[in-house]
Amino acid sequence: MNYKAIKDEIQNIIYGKSGNSQKTLIRTVADYLRASERTSTLVKKDKQYKQEETKKLIEFCNQNNLWVNEKVNFDLFVSEGAEQKVYIKNNKTVFKLNDAIYYESWQDYLINLQLNNYFFPDTTYTLVGFCLIDEIFYALLEQPFVTVNESTDLEKVAEFMLENGFVNTRNHDYFNSELGIILEDLHDENVLTKDGVLYFIDTVFYMKL
Repeated sequence: MNYKAIKDEIQNIIYGKSGNSQKTLIRTVADYLRASERTSTLVKKDKQYKQEETKKLIEFCNQNNLWVNEKVNFDLFVSEGAEQKVYIKNNKTVFKLNDAIYYESWQDYLINLQLNNYFFPDTTYTLVGFCLIDEIFYALLEQPFVTVNESTDLEKVAEFMLENGFVNTRNHDYFNSELGIILEDLHDENVLTKDGVLYFIDTVFYMKL
């Protein structure tokens, strides 16, 4: 594994310099928040930081027509977890509404999405836009729908992660000390199996800086 190349790409993702793909909406929004951060006196540890980010994102949505509530058929509800709600779009993709509750900032959440897309391109997230539902601000994401044909063996997940430099730290959480990446919550509902291949559909990446 070429850790230097991976580290370079991770740094590019964090600082908005990645040139490996076209400029997606995820990157556009991340760049906007990064630029806005320069004029803020708050830091991520402040309780108001994410609230200020949300206000800025609402303004950005108003200015750039990024409200997409009408794209979701709320009757096609599939499941709901602590962080997101899942809806069927068609037989190939699903919609996911996520309020970034697991993250201190929307920037960190957007970095998580980009890391998922870098490490697990088979389950790439596409940011469609944003929704405001019952006064809660959500990102609307689209992701390939994985048709499961066997149960996931968590020992195989652990083996796969170890082969890629991630050591199990507790329960379903992993850490790669070379990359400084924490990857959490890899239980059998977030890692699916089809034809013996693992598909990581709900990743929770953190950077240990």
